[in-house]
Amino acid sequence: MTTSVTGPAGPTSTDRPAPGAGPAGRPGIRRRWTEHGLLFIAPFLLTYALFLLWPLASGVGMSLRSDNITGSGGVYVGLDNYAEALGDPDVWSSMGNTVWFTVLSTVPLVLCGLVFALLAHHLRFVRWLWRLAWFTPFLLPSGVVGLLFLWVIFPSDFGFADQLLASFGLRPGIGWLTDERYAMLSVVAATVWWTVGFNFLLYLAALQSLPRYVYEAAELDGAGAARRLWHITLPMLRRTTGVVLILQVLASLKIFDQVYIMTGGGPDDSTRPILQYVYQAGFTGYRIGYASAVSYLFFALIVMVSLVQLRLSRRGGEESS
Repeated sequence: MTTSVTGPAGPTSTDRPAPGAGPAGRPGIRRRWTEHGLLFIAPFLLTYALFLLWPLASGVGMSLRSDNITGSGGVYVGLDNYAEALGDPDVWSSMGNTVWFTVLSTVPLVLCGLVFALLAHHLRFVRWLWRLAWFTPFLLPSGVVGLLFLWVIFPSDFGFADQLLASFGLRPGIGWLTDERYAMLSVVAATVWWTVGFNFLLYLAALQSLPRYVYEAAELDGAGAARRLWHITLPMLRRTTGVVLILQVLASLKIFDQVYIMTGGGPDDSTRPILQYVYQAGFTGYRIGYASAVSYLFFALIVMVSLVQLRLSRRGGEESS
């Protein structure tokens, strides 16, 4: 209802547009943004677009050009960089090293994380010490871990690994980081020691959230510890295992730091991952456009692996439910 007040200048309406309203009473831009919460997430959207979307789009454009490291002198080459990368044996060997490292590291990282979590969850004495011992290495920077294994654990003849072999009467002097037979295994061992704490923490949190009454009922029915583990604990940890597996595969595919520090990709490029090859092509070979194309091929591989694992985890969740 509209009311009016008569004054010296004639009748005036008391109806006024709401703050932020546009013409004909329509909500203004600021009001619409506030109602939908867009005003509050605008800083995040701006940061997301500036530091993720724009670099992605810029990298795609760069991969279609023959740019050098200075960003000048490049011309549009279309898909030539991608065609060259698909035919480059160094790309495939580096990709194979990355996949091989992922296979070697994922299995022990998942299993060790689960075993350590079970031990820490059921130990009745100094439980905090076990948790601290298994999680602390994960807090170390990659440079510290790489130099630790390079100069303390794996040096030939005087390193800790060779001294351990000598104490058991075995022949020391193994080229842990200089022999193609052992270099990748040495990097995997360093990675497992360094990063298993993250998986251990995820499994430990999942174990502490399991309902206690299920174990009490199984114990009353006469189920032993092994049967409770096999038929109750492991099935109830299936979703956690799926999450751990996805995160671990993605993390292993992105290996770079420890290999670059410990072996430099050697011997004879037997441990060089694909990210190191991208680095060498872009910052050593000065071919930024070609390096961008290789990196986007690797990005496509990661997306495919993620989709396959997501599909498998969803199928497993549907079957368990």
